[in-house]
Amino acid sequence: MVEKHKPQVSVVWINKIAEVPQSEWDALALPLKTPFFEWDWLHNMESSGSATAKTGWLPNHLTVWRDGQLIAAAPMYLKGHSRGEFVFDHQWADLAYRLGIEYYPKLLGMSPVTPVTGYRFLIAPGEDEEEITGLMIHAIDEFCDRNQISCCNFLYVDPEWRSLMERLGYISWLHHSYIWQNKGFNTFDDYLAVFNANQRRNIKRERKAVAKAGIEVKALHGDEIAHALFPRMYQFYSDHCDRFGWWGSKYLTKRFFEQLYHNYRHRIVLVAAYEEGMDARHPVAMSFCVTKGDRLYGRYWGCNYDIDCLHFDACYYTPIEWGIAHEIQTFDPGAGGQHKKRRGFPATPNHSLHRFYHQRLSQILRPYLKEVNLMEQRQIEAINEGVPFKQTMPELKM
Repeated sequence: MVEKHKPQVSVVWINKIAEVPQSEWDALALPLKTPFFEWDWLHNMESSGSATAKTGWLPNHLTVWRDGQLIAAAPMYLKGHSRGEFVFDHQWADLAYRLGIEYYPKLLGMSPVTPVTGYRFLIAPGEDEEEITGLMIHAIDEFCDRNQISCCNFLYVDPEWRSLMERLGYISWLHHSYIWQNKGFNTFDDYLAVFNANQRRNIKRERKAVAKAGIEVKALHGDEIAHALFPRMYQFYSDHCDRFGWWGSKYLTKRFFEQLYHNYRHRIVLVAAYEEGMDARHPVAMSFCVTKGDRLYGRYWGCNYDIDCLHFDACYYTPIEWGIAHEIQTFDPGAGGQHKKRRGFPATPNHSLHRFYHQRLSQILRPYLKEVNLMEQRQIEAINEGVPFKQTMPELKM
């Protein structure tokens, strides 16, 4: 009788994504709807010096292998602070300090400085997701216990994955983003038609103000984007961060933006604003978006000087117009800002997931989060009462 070979499954923690062949990582990441866990994006974060131990984002990716073949992965980081997460747990850190508990470092799962819904473990098709997820959670528990890590947090998680993780003992924290949904729009006028008359006039006035200032706004995608616009986008991003201080903290390096041209411009949409007669390499303002499939994500923006209403056009209206033309179904314009609701971005729930490894922290924060989630749900409902849509939505031609 010939003994059958028993597949060997191993769990390996790695400190840089370059240790995994790109083809194997992307075999798991490309099927996801989000672009922010693809090898090139994460590698650019690390190799550019944007997400490193020096910046407080020590890569600590969890990988699962069977007979030398990658079958699962979790992009994760050891964090020495809470900056760049946009899920504000500073009060938890303060509580831990008062209790004599070391809150940092903590273990974090998200795409660095990218507050976009879609995080989940990357698991190969055909694998038993619940079994592999359980194996990975066990590895995380052992790692955190061995290294005295106070907590493990997954931010902006995929809604379906959240249900599985809650069954495995994680507790969720409710937040909200402002998300535009394509309601069958074929034109920008279809988008305008969902608003009440007052807000329709307001949006038209804002776009006219930009045109009256002699500004032309263009959306450029992929190979339409000149190489020179990537370092230019960094300059806009850098200047905007310097101008607005801690809220616009400068997390990304110039090298990160420059590398995108070579390996990721197929995912990039740059919205560039030009004064009449201006060289195409020197726009007066730009916004930076990422796209994949039927999704669009707004990330960064900057302008040489204040131009009335240009921010609204470059960050909302022109991306929406481009999105409608390219069959985009959802547009996440970026973190913060209740002014987004007036442009058709209702408050939309998102969740983070948490496990606390110190008993006292767990005893305090688990019931606290249940109360906070109820208050957050009420806040979402209150925000959306102020969205200036028509009482009766129009029927759109399909």
